[in-house]
Amino acid sequence: MSLTETLMQPLNTVLKREIPAFEKILECKQLTAGASQQTFYISSLCNGTERKFALRRAQPLVDREALPGQMPPKVEARLLQLASNAGIPVPQLISVLKPDDELGDGYLMEWLEGETLGQRIVKSEALAGVRPLLARQCGQALAHIHSIPVDDDLRSMLPAVSPQTLILDTWDAYKALNVPAPMIDFTARWLLEHLPEQSRQTLVHGDFRNGNLMIDANGICAVLDWELAQIGDPVRDLGWLCVNSWRFGRSHLPVGGFGTVSDLLEGYKSVIDIDITPEDLIFWQVFGSFWWSITTLCMASTWRSGETPSLERPVIGRRSSEGQMDCVNLIIPGSFDIPKSRELSSGPHLPMPAELIESVRRFLDENAVTSNGQTAFLTKVASNSLGIAQRELLHGESLAQSEHKRLKSLFSENCALDQLQWQLVHQLRADLPLTTPGLDHHLRQTVAGQLAIDQPQYSALTAHS
Repeated sequence: MSLTETLMQPLNTVLKREIPAFEKILECKQLTAGASQQTFYISSLCNGTERKFALRRAQPLVDREALPGQMPPKVEARLLQLASNAGIPVPQLISVLKPDDELGDGYLMEWLEGETLGQRIVKSEALAGVRPLLARQCGQALAHIHSIPVDDDLRSMLPAVSPQTLILDTWDAYKALNVPAPMIDFTARWLLEHLPEQSRQTLVHGDFRNGNLMIDANGICAVLDWELAQIGDPVRDLGWLCVNSWRFGRSHLPVGGFGTVSDLLEGYKSVIDIDITPEDLIFWQVFGSFWWSITTLCMASTWRSGETPSLERPVIGRRSSEGQMDCVNLIIPGSFDIPKSRELSSGPHLPMPAELIESVRRFLDENAVTSNGQTAFLTKVASNSLGIAQRELLHGESLAQSEHKRLKSLFSENCALDQLQWQLVHQLRADLPLTTPGLDHHLRQTVAGQLAIDQPQYSALTAHS
């Protein structure tokens, strides 16, 4: 029995209870969006007319502590109510699920029509007329979110964190994974040395970005995915919106791949007359890429432990190098080399491993074109996973040798690569000066090489000179 089939009877019961005119479910399907929660589309017949809903629920078996700062769906539902009362465009809340509903932890809301896929928002011809307006609208929407009164009720539901605490908690989540990623440690040190001089405390959405906004011909018609909200520095939201991962290849437009920082800040200031310094905005961009590089590793960890047996999670884990490379370009920019593309080597008799992988990738890519919905998405994910393995096979050894050589030079020691990696990590967590000669070059080169394996088309790699 499929996942959607197991939901049908409990969904019928909930809809019958909440919607007086409900007759039956016409369609229920899982959508591909959402790395931390599941979203389902539900079409129903109500008093002879089609009515659509969305079900949001926590991923089954997910360790809630594995994703830094995440909240239960019932709290997210409460935030939707507060946002709606404040005039912020959000879907209408229908029901918060109860334990005996047998649907897990989540809520039911009205379905809205609009575009949510970030790549389409930045490229669709149908949205060409509204794209120039989006950055200003984002600034206005964020200002309204940050103006929601933080009362005792809200404080009881959400964590309140300072920038320093946020950095340390996120860094601790990475340390707990026991994975040596020196650029993450370097970035944590940099952030702690560049804390904002002044920091307000407001409601913070926590995941306001292209991909969590619903856009139609008039602009923003819904702000989605509130599960990372907290009370903290509101500039975090503006910096997160400008993180390169959410520009979908259009790096020249820093606000979501569709707008400028000046338009974003003008929209914000039209609601809240506060100046935001460029330094504070850059700080929160760096933090956003730092947070994303760690969160992707946490997601991969839930797959390794068996808590989230998802085809997508291991591939998401390899996206950590995207966030790390964005940090490189923001705080230690400079030149670097990446492996050149090469012909797949042919063996004297039988196809070589890289060729075998290529044959399976082509098969999956061809089937992705002829499939649809979740099957097409997962087929593409499988192809991407094999692409990473293929590039690791072709370039991994030479990149490891180069990294080893640089580390031996940096420390004047002749230890194994993994020992030197951990030595660098431990020294960065202690008191190694961030200005140590050769350190910035080593980090740039190491992260760029890893990204060339994980995602060679990612725009951060085009920033090198």
